[in-house]
Amino acid sequence: MAVAAAMTLLAAGCAAGKDSRVSVEPAAQTLMPDSTGAVTLRATVAMPEKYLSRRSRLVISPQLVSADTLVRELRPAALYSHIYAMKKRRRRVLHGETDPYAPYAVPVLPRNDSIRVTLGRRAELPANMGDHARLVAFVTVDGCNTCGNADTLVLAEICNPATLLDLSPRVEWQDPAFVVRPKVAQGKGEARLQFVINKSDIRLDMGNNRAELDSMESRLRPIITDTLATLNSLTIFGMASADGSYAFNTSLARNRASAARDWLVSHLGMTPAQQRAIRIGSKPEGWLPVLRAMTADGHPDSAAVRAIIDANPGINDDPQERLIRRLRCWPDIRDRYLQKDRKVEYSYTYTLRNFTSDAELLDMYAKRPDAFNEDELLRVATLMPDTAAKRQVYETLLRYFPQSAAAAGNLAVLALRDGDTERAMRLLGTPDAASPHMSNAMAAICIGRGDYDGAEQALLRADTLPEARYNRAIVKAARRQYGQALNLMRPFADTNCAVLALCTGRDSEAYDIMSRCGDRSPRAEYVRAMAAARLGLTDEARAHLDAAKADPALASRAEREPDLRPLRAAKAQERPDATTPTIYY
Repeated sequence: MAVAAAMTLLAAGCAAGKDSRVSVEPAAQTLMPDSTGAVTLRATVAMPEKYLSRRSRLVISPQLVSADTLVRELRPAALYSHIYAMKKRRRRVLHGETDPYAPYAVPVLPRNDSIRVTLGRRAELPANMGDHARLVAFVTVDGCNTCGNADTLVLAEICNPATLLDLSPRVEWQDPAFVVRPKVAQGKGEARLQFVINKSDIRLDMGNNRAELDSMESRLRPIITDTLATLNSLTIFGMASADGSYAFNTSLARNRASAARDWLVSHLGMTPAQQRAIRIGSKPEGWLPVLRAMTADGHPDSAAVRAIIDANPGINDDPQERLIRRLRCWPDIRDRYLQKDRKVEYSYTYTLRNFTSDAELLDMYAKRPDAFNEDELLRVATLMPDTAAKRQVYETLLRYFPQSAAAAGNLAVLALRDGDTERAMRLLGTPDAASPHMSNAMAAICIGRGDYDGAEQALLRADTLPEARYNRAIVKAARRQYGQALNLMRPFADTNCAVLALCTGRDSEAYDIMSRCGDRSPRAEYVRAMAAARLGLTDEARAHLDAAKADPALASRAEREPDLRPLRAAKAQERPDATTPTIYY
């Protein structure tokens, strides 16, 4: 039931002709929530003489209200006159009537003396409690059948500075220092070519030679023709069958590598400098490929071949060949397991040109983003004029460097600013493997979802970052652990820090923080006004409050703020004929 409506009903009594001035001590009491989000009230309600008749009952009903809305009812107090108590007992016995106030009844009362009732109550504030809350009491008298009193008292105003906290987590942009690093890349491949027995020249009409050579050319051409790339090395190894002498096969394999080199030089148009980077060599193929093929085929003599290879280790495979040729299965090995094609293996390294000046970075990014390393792309992102352009660079960066924590983290920050927490989560991936910045962003997502346990776990992995310390304070504040939050936030000395000082009763500290703080927003001015008002600096508080009223929500709050009551009282004295409605406490 709305408090305003209830007050209207209770005011309609028959107290005329009686002194119905009920009061509360201490008057204009201000309470502040404790670390559990509750307020504790201790107040005395005083009724004048003859407030109760000999046949009456007095009920005091404390309630927690926010604005004009009932939040919760607190335990009432009921005082019964002797005759009223007897009447209630008789109705219970004769008619089974239930008295809801019976558990709270105190039957012994002086009949005409003044009455003082001390209330001790604890009220838990809901997490979504607004900035205007108070404890009120409805004092009602009934039972004499001829008259009744009804009074409404404000027991205490609740000052809740915590509602001024900005619980938005800090997620800082990551702009790593630009470091020029050598951009060395490498690769390798193979071509399976067929040759005439004991020959090294490459024939395109044999087997799949043309396709194999085309594949090798297409892999190397982008490097050879790239004006930004310098070929450091290209090593080509030829191979020959294990069948035959080791010396002959080694020479044959080298000649086949040389043939592959000549083919590449002629088809790629390699410069003399690039040709000087080429090295050729040979690798003995040995009998292991034959053994692997026989084993895969389940050949019964594969064990005998393995025994020969194990008993005659070494690069020179001639002893192995002599013994394998003596096996009864040699014709089968020769016909089925000596491979028809021969591998030509190649490996290469090259260096891409570094871009060092900002102008060069921007110019080349528009032309060749594929030629950038991670550090250069991160630098390009910092040079972009707006977040849309930065976003595009980070997305490009992730295409080329999928493991870039900086790019993923900054894209997650952008997603969080857009309110897209799902995309931010996908970008951050598994938090256990995240960088400190990514862990801090993950904590920000958890804070936004109210998952404070998850936020604290993520922040443990980001404890080297100042913003992670700040976000730990945010988590503590959200859990109403204001003292711990203040300890964590003191190094930042911002408006939030001053609000936490007000929450813990450190008014002078809050005043000092705001004296040094450069924040001039209406919220900051409101906090300055509260701190100054608590210290009795009325004129200073009024000046800050005038600046805060640029925010209509804060201007409305100021009309209810308990800490600003002295300012309203002083204003009322200065303007006794003012038409502004007076708020009574």
